[in-house]
Amino acid sequence: MLRFLRFAAVLGSLVLSASALAVDIDAKGYGFPLTNPFEATIATTPVDLRPKLPEDADINQSDYSLNLRPERDFTLPDNFWAVKKLRYRLAKQDHPAPLIFLIAGTGAPYNSTINEFLKKLYYQAGYNVVQLSSPTSYDFMSSASRYATPGVTKEDAEDLYRVMQAVRAQQSDLPVTEYYLTGYSLGALDAAFVSQLDESKHSFNFKRVLLLNPPVNLYTSISNLDKLVQTHVRGINGTTTFYELVLGKLSSYFKQKGYIDLNDALLFDLQQSREHLTNEQMAMLIGTSFRFSAADIAFTSDLINRRGLITPPKYPISEGTSLTPFFKRALQCDFDCYLTDQVIPMWRARTDGGSLLQLVDQVSLYALKDYLHNSSKIAVMHNADDVILGPGDLGFLRKTFGDRLTVYPYGGHCGNLNYRVNSDAMLEFFRG
Repeated sequence: MLRFLRFAAVLGSLVLSASALAVDIDAKGYGFPLTNPFEATIATTPVDLRPKLPEDADINQSDYSLNLRPERDFTLPDNFWAVKKLRYRLAKQDHPAPLIFLIAGTGAPYNSTINEFLKKLYYQAGYNVVQLSSPTSYDFMSSASRYATPGVTKEDAEDLYRVMQAVRAQQSDLPVTEYYLTGYSLGALDAAFVSQLDESKHSFNFKRVLLLNPPVNLYTSISNLDKLVQTHVRGINGTTTFYELVLGKLSSYFKQKGYIDLNDALLFDLQQSREHLTNEQMAMLIGTSFRFSAADIAFTSDLINRRGLITPPKYPISEGTSLTPFFKRALQCDFDCYLTDQVIPMWRARTDGGSLLQLVDQVSLYALKDYLHNSSKIAVMHNADDVILGPGDLGFLRKTFGDRLTVYPYGGHCGNLNYRVNSDAMLEFFRG
């Protein structure tokens, strides 16, 4: 009953806001407990406020491999043997049912934490679910990307579309009634471009497409995340690193509790204690995580293409070669560095492309403004306090999507996707 009343309250907010362009959820009635965007991004929803979902053992699911062999003028190093085939996960219903494709966020594999949550949510609701890696993940770059230089969203979407077509061909005996599409973070941006591509290809004719916390201006989003690494954190000096500081806080926290309990509620509980992380510390934690993703992308793209920016092109690489020194070098290259050194030169060489500003427009939601405005099957769910948004981004979404945009007051970046209210709204959207 409590769950019904909570959802009814949100529906009431939707109705009351219908006269406005976007659906703005009232902060008082929303009930999400983490009003700090950094806390929400890291800790996500407290366990007792999440929907009850099936265990893995109760899901008919398996991992599969695709031998796509993308045509390109380079060969994979020997140490890439494990990712020469693209893996994906499929959860099957035992009856004819719709199928939802899930696209992971920046650098994330098909079995990322959020993809796993969304899989369970939609599977329980009666959908077949296919989990796909992000085009920026090293496994996708190795086995499915034509250029192994993600960042040009249209081309990333084309690679994803070929993967989706290959999945359907491999699962030809699966009785699918209709197709749906969703993605979170960068995967949401990819989903928008995939949807537009399908308008001309008609392989799936997606009935509904949901974008969860997408970047609007991709360059703004990655700049915001890169800046978090530069946050000044009190207590960090020449002898104490950021990681030692956080480890010290965790040690003191567990000492006070009297036992070690590593679970989903860890950060939420930690933030209620005397050892809580400051905003600056949480900002650096988020930024550092993103920097590792950016470094992984830059390192993998350089190594596969033998560009020589990070790994010498003629350096002998085998399965046993230590790549740690080169990855350390890659950590010095943020996402802006990756765009400048690898994406833009490749883009210009193949398309006679122009400036960075022209590329930014082409790879962001701006490029799809008319399509998104006129396509009633596409909706967006976002958070007003999302750390990847910049000035004007929410305004663009409001003007483009109208009442197909839902704006939650809190949640940070994807931190409230596993909140029961949000989960109910996602299911309600796909049910129509």
